[in-house]
Amino acid sequence: MNESDTFVSTGRLAPAPEVRRILAAVHAEMSQVSDGENSQIYPALAAADPERFGLSVVGTDGQVFDFGDAGDQFALMSVAKPFTFALVCAHLGAGRAHAELGANATGQAFNAVGPVLAAPGGRTNPMVNAGAIATCSRLPGSDVEEQWSHLLAGLSAFAGRDLAIDDELYAGVSATNFRNREITVALHAQGALAGDPDAALELYTRQSNVLATSHDLAVMSATLADGGVNPVTRTRVIAQALCQPVLAVMATAGMYERSGDWLYDVGLPGKSGIGGGVLTVSPGKAGLGSFSPRLDAAGNSVRGVLAATRLASELGLGLFSSRPA
Repeated sequence: MNESDTFVSTGRLAPAPEVRRILAAVHAEMSQVSDGENSQIYPALAAADPERFGLSVVGTDGQVFDFGDAGDQFALMSVAKPFTFALVCAHLGAGRAHAELGANATGQAFNAVGPVLAAPGGRTNPMVNAGAIATCSRLPGSDVEEQWSHLLAGLSAFAGRDLAIDDELYAGVSATNFRNREITVALHAQGALAGDPDAALELYTRQSNVLATSHDLAVMSATLADGGVNPVTRTRVIAQALCQPVLAVMATAGMYERSGDWLYDVGLPGKSGIGGGVLTVSPGKAGLGSFSPRLDAAGNSVRGVLAATRLASELGLGLFSSRPA
């Protein structure tokens, strides 16, 4: 049986008028939520306008639904991690990537050092900082610039447009990147990196400071929902078989120590970043993207989590929901 013959999750969104009605209602309701606070880890994130809120849905059929500040740019931060992992899976193979990087949730904060020191070989998972730095060290290329070109081109292909770094934010993050440097030192000591530690940290820092919008996040997640084909550009970005391992690590660890709560409430693979972005993947149906800077204690956007919970339910997107025959 070849790839085109395999059975996969399929379905479709509700009719477009219903999607717009539900999305507009959820955006209006969540816009009133003021819980949480901006990340204080980097000054530029702390200074972001906390009232900005973009919400987007992109169907696997290419339909696009944007509300609010869907065109406002923000730093991907950890939202970049699933896509970097996808590119490394394409380079190494999903089996080898799993063996070298791990997949199990740590149960600790996204920037914890402890799991690196406790796990054999420093293996964590590609959705936390330690595992993501280890993932970056495995990107193809003979030097950091060649690796970066490959990574940025891949992120851009997922988004369907050319993405770029916020140079000012990058400079600020590089100057205050103390915890991630500590993590990198621990990874190197455990033999968890495939290359130069400084290069791995540099690649991780660059990917974190790539600018995107909630619209971009919806397109990127819809690409994973559509078996690796960008539903807007119709370009294949990764092989269909690689979507499953990427979505699996998102489901187990994409929302940090709240991943279990997220999966219980939303029932879909998701990924957050301290820049305020959240993406959600409904295989065969759609991708969701949101941006709102106020975070909960785990580093997840408060509005983004609430919006995804409502949309998964009202649009019938959840993986674990079914009705009797």
